[in-house]
Amino acid sequence: MTQNSLIYKRLYTDYSKKYLAKIFLSVFFSVLVAGSTSAIAWLLDPAIKKLFIEKDDSLLILIPLMIICAFTTKGLSLYYAKATMIGVGEGVKKKLQYDMVNTLVETDTQIIDKKHSGKFISNLTYDVTHITNLLSNAILVLFKDSLTLIGLLLVMFLQNWKLALISIVMIPLASFSAKTLGKRMNKVTTQAQQKSGFLTTYLVELFKNHKLIKIFQKEEFEKKRAENYLEELKEKNQKIQTVFVRMSPIMETLTGIMIAVLIFYSGALMSRGELEINNFFSFLAAMMLAYQPVRSLSTLNMVLNQGLSAASRILPIIDQKNNINDKFNAKPFVVKNSNIKFQNVNFSYEINEGQTLKSINLEFEGGKMTSLVGHSGSGKSTIMNLIPRFYEIQSGKIFVDDQSIFDLTIKSLREQISMVSQETTLFDDTIKNNIKYARENATDEEIYQVANLSFCEEFINSLPNKYETLIGENGVRLSGGEKQRLSIARAMLKKSSIILLDEATSSLDSETETKIQEALNILTKNKTTIVIAHRLSTILNSNNIYLIDSGKVIENGKHEELMNKSELYRGFYEKQIQK
Repeated sequence: MTQNSLIYKRLYTDYSKKYLAKIFLSVFFSVLVAGSTSAIAWLLDPAIKKLFIEKDDSLLILIPLMIICAFTTKGLSLYYAKATMIGVGEGVKKKLQYDMVNTLVETDTQIIDKKHSGKFISNLTYDVTHITNLLSNAILVLFKDSLTLIGLLLVMFLQNWKLALISIVMIPLASFSAKTLGKRMNKVTTQAQQKSGFLTTYLVELFKNHKLIKIFQKEEFEKKRAENYLEELKEKNQKIQTVFVRMSPIMETLTGIMIAVLIFYSGALMSRGELEINNFFSFLAAMMLAYQPVRSLSTLNMVLNQGLSAASRILPIIDQKNNINDKFNAKPFVVKNSNIKFQNVNFSYEINEGQTLKSINLEFEGGKMTSLVGHSGSGKSTIMNLIPRFYEIQSGKIFVDDQSIFDLTIKSLREQISMVSQETTLFDDTIKNNIKYARENATDEEIYQVANLSFCEEFINSLPNKYETLIGENGVRLSGGEKQRLSIARAMLKKSSIILLDEATSSLDSETETKIQEALNILTKNKTTIVIAHRLSTILNSNNIYLIDSGKVIENGKHEELMNKSELYRGFYEKQIQK
């Protein structure tokens, strides 16, 4: 089986099969379109013969009515055929986009980190549209125009088989031209999709970095960048359209040659008495009506190439397999003290790169606070991200309550972990729903309780719509401290036994930090808490502090111990506290 055949099979099995009834209904209407179109051409024969040559008034009303009926049937049937396939197309589009989003949600963090967000969005929109065209418009064209062409060819043969044979020559010529252009279409479509991905990424960055652009007065610079991206995309889209319209001069030339040949040959046939004028006009009408289906069918190859090219990019995304999965006999996490141990853990983000973590041995005592201190890039965040299995280690062991995390179900492990980080993640939704995100079945009373404990009520009650206030994309309408308190409230609502705090107060002012710290104290009470601290003042009371440098554990102990035995730790402290 060829690659294209496998793609067609997959698209049929997963996306089109459920719509077979609608497709067959569209085929039925396509038959009516073909029949009515053929009837229009055929009716010209008796109309000219009876009304204009034989001067027979008996059919003066009937034939015009039949022509009106044929046109009406064609119009209505064409509408229902297209409307039915539009429904099929939108259903297919929804399923494709859902499968892509589902993959995005389910995929490992370590895989997502390598993804190009703009390219993904382009796949979700640009490529899905081409596949939809393949599975809806192309199917409609294939049946409607094929049947119409067959019907019109039948009329042409009934009028004069010699002329019909000459006309058929145009079909393979047009198909050959379209096949050649289809190969070119595949290439330019891929290039256009790539440029669309780059533009999408750039637009996301514009929204994200708008303040930065303003403060550095880079408006003109960004305008030029935008123009370059748009120009590149325009050039690629222009090439696509150019390839499409190349069919026009080809088809027009072929049609002109064919009509000239037919007129010449028809004159010869008439002079020999082998062709009547009514037959000729009926034949000519059928041939002219056949122009549109021949044109559509000739460009079908390009639509197919676009769809196949898009499918070859999208299906691998949908089929993306996770590297981090439950073992066959994985067991649910049985929570005891939530004591966490690392034993000789080695980790690197890429196999061909140097190790990020080297023989890490450490312990996070259950129900206590343990802190990680070190320079930026030392490996602190990596250690934290290994606990919920966002990444997979190369060697070593990680235990929670003497249970290997690799023997536990990922779901049960992550159910017991909450995270509050410096970069707070919120959704463009209400305050209530952002808190409730931690536990969908939470009651309003539970939401109000955690909001109070995290000092959120102070600002929530000042808002016009209180808990129903929309906070904008990533909480843009809230201050940094307000967003952080919402994040803490959300973590409280989850009621996890393990709390991960990644520099949760590093970007806050002193007054706000105090409130946040109070909320964090409530959140972490009697919980296994792991803290990455930028400000050492927040971790002075930690049960244990690990000093991390270049992916290794250098020292550990309480604050006073490290001050006495670690020059590196003492340097951190003196820079922050005693300045």
